[in-house]
Amino acid sequence: MIESLFALPSYLRERLAAKLDVEFVRPPYSPASVESALEIRAGGREIAAALSELEGLGISGRAAAAWIRTLDRAAGRTPRPDLVWSYPEVPGLHARDTRRVYEELLGAAERSIWASTYAFFDGHKAFEVLARRMDARPDLRVTLFLNIQRRKGDTTAADAVVRKFADHFWTTDWPGSSRPSVYYDPRSLALDGPAGVLHAKAVVADDESVFITSANLTEAALDKNIELGLLLRDRHLAAGLVMHFRVLIERKIVHPLPGE
Repeated sequence: MIESLFALPSYLRERLAAKLDVEFVRPPYSPASVESALEIRAGGREIAAALSELEGLGISGRAAAAWIRTLDRAAGRTPRPDLVWSYPEVPGLHARDTRRVYEELLGAAERSIWASTYAFFDGHKAFEVLARRMDARPDLRVTLFLNIQRRKGDTTAADAVVRKFADHFWTTDWPGSSRPSVYYDPRSLALDGPAGVLHAKAVVADDESVFITSANLTEAALDKNIELGLLLRDRHLAAGLVMHFRVLIERKIVHPLPGE
């Protein structure tokens, strides 16, 4: 049964350890108390059984918390990424929620955010958390990569399409007073059809946390669709993604969005 603790996402293991530290979870362990402590709706039976097995080995309370925190090191492996899903809630499946992960990363960054999305609707709502964080922390540097797509049959010059998008973005979509740096891929505006589009969906926060997902910044993607992503805390991976974004800018593969 102890193996069930390995199956928990790392954030739930840390939450369990914290509750054990303060004896919010203590023997005799019950599924209900475990589910209440972890804020989950199912799966408490297996975790309670695992904790009871540890207790039988003389490991409980703060000792159990310490043991849980060293699971990855004791197993001789690096921490696993957290699975992040958008989907109707399924009892017994433990995973991070896409909306919550977006909001936690964008709303808690201290130094920098690099974020890319293919689509967003209701920009004022989609960017609210990030804009509020930027206004609260003037030193936070934010770089966004957005896709600009011309409508089917639209033969307007590319510069005019970009200008219209920019005007709408800055006056309607962006809700804050502090502004991010915004870039787009000009290939999507080719009159003979898209030569390529900016389709990546990813966030790098503070050069440490990396979130790669299939979900766009839309209500459907965050709350209704079945979307899958991975959340990792890996400085090397974060540095690689940021470097790639920087190269796209430096080589002018992506262009800056005009201001008002």
